[in-house]
Amino acid sequence: MTFKFLDKLSQDFSELLNDKEEYNVIIEVGQDENKKNFTAHSAILRYRSPYFRKELTNTVPNDDNNKIIIKPFVSVQIFELIFNGIIDTENMDTRTMYDLMILANELEFEELSEKLENHLIESKASWLKTHFTFVYHSIFKYNKFKNLEKFCNDIIIKHPSIIFESAEFTSLHESALTSILKRDDLQMKESEIWDYLIKWGTAQNPTLPKKLEEWSDENFNALKTTLQQCLPLVRYFHISNSDVMDKIKPYKKILDEQVWNDLNQHFILSDQPVESIILPPRLVLKQELPEKVNELFSIIINEEHASMISSWIDNRPTSYSSRNNPYEFQLILRGSKDGFAPRTFWDICDGHANTILVAKVERTNEIIGGYNPLTWDKTKTEWLKTNKSFIFSFKDGNIQNSILSRVQNENQALWYSPVKDCYGPMFGYGDFKLRSNVSDFTQDKKNRCESTFQRYERHIRTTNDEFSITDYEVFKVVKKF
Repeated sequence: MTFKFLDKLSQDFSELLNDKEEYNVIIEVGQDENKKNFTAHSAILRYRSPYFRKELTNTVPNDDNNKIIIKPFVSVQIFELIFNGIIDTENMDTRTMYDLMILANELEFEELSEKLENHLIESKASWLKTHFTFVYHSIFKYNKFKNLEKFCNDIIIKHPSIIFESAEFTSLHESALTSILKRDDLQMKESEIWDYLIKWGTAQNPTLPKKLEEWSDENFNALKTTLQQCLPLVRYFHISNSDVMDKIKPYKKILDEQVWNDLNQHFILSDQPVESIILPPRLVLKQELPEKVNELFSIIINEEHASMISSWIDNRPTSYSSRNNPYEFQLILRGSKDGFAPRTFWDICDGHANTILVAKVERTNEIIGGYNPLTWDKTKTEWLKTNKSFIFSFKDGNIQNSILSRVQNENQALWYSPVKDCYGPMFGYGDFKLRSNVSDFTQDKKNRCESTFQRYERHIRTTNDEFSITDYEVFKVVKKF
């Protein structure tokens, strides 16, 4: 009969990790007042991690015959989790879990790194989307998180603006850029892809002249070298003639001569074979939801309104299109469905942050509204400070007749009234507020848009009158990706 005591053996090894007597390795983690020493056994470290196997091979023992490994830029908290070997993801915040995955990968604890990567995708997708730019840049620094790479690229191909229009686009790692360009389903025009490639490539060469007519052959060769991994991934033969002449031709020196000659031939004699490889056109994805479903998210605003409001949230000089709007407007409250009493607003919206309020003015098509990046809190009776709130108007409901008014007195951006049975949302003190003396916004003519504008920049209505509303809605603004 054979007896196995594997559980006991595992426990013995766990206790060995904390043995302070027979150690022969010291790992210094962190720096200054946050530094901590961990003692370990070389035999265990060698078999736990190829990284430590190499480090121990290359480290000379000190006078006490201990090998010292120094990791000054590693978090003591994160290293301790790996070192102890017990990972409790249920009681761990997501950022710590992500940092743990990164360190596990760096120290070549491959099983742990892979398990954490898959757990983040399966259970923490919303966090990954919220911190998308940070995640996307960091995973390509190590170029080993293939599952996370696919997760991110599946989002980018549907919403390319999240990366291509981000401020960090030009700092994107080359491997990240090529991984996107390899996708047949990237939802971008090929001529737009070319524009962004030139933007990225020139950013990597900051000494290039600003004016293209001043470029030398050496300058073009520098750009060509920078883009050598990306250029073969462009679908040149699916770019229109006019875009080839306007966008490609000025940079033809960075293309292989054969590609440029074949491109010219293709547009003159499209049925004739060429020597260059012709990549297939990128696929156009079907909409995930029918258009009629998308139009029903509000009875006051449409997708165009939402896209413009989203651009104001992000301080963009131009409006998002409905196709590339990175935000979803999730309905929290609708007056005609939930009731118009001020107290109803506070009860339903309590605890929600990043909200848009829109209201329809009686007898007109005018839409007025406001954005609150802070949390509505029915327990507070005070001024709230923010420099990101704004109010707006769409005269006649038309986006061409829009007025945006950003907060200018940030210390008094929003007022949470103590009289919540009479006052609902209030931007500034009289700039835009909904109030009612009969606890119903639709029954009291004193629903004010008082154009005092001491706290916001400009008038959102042409008159300073009081108004009544026919309906109003509150949406939580959530990142789609």
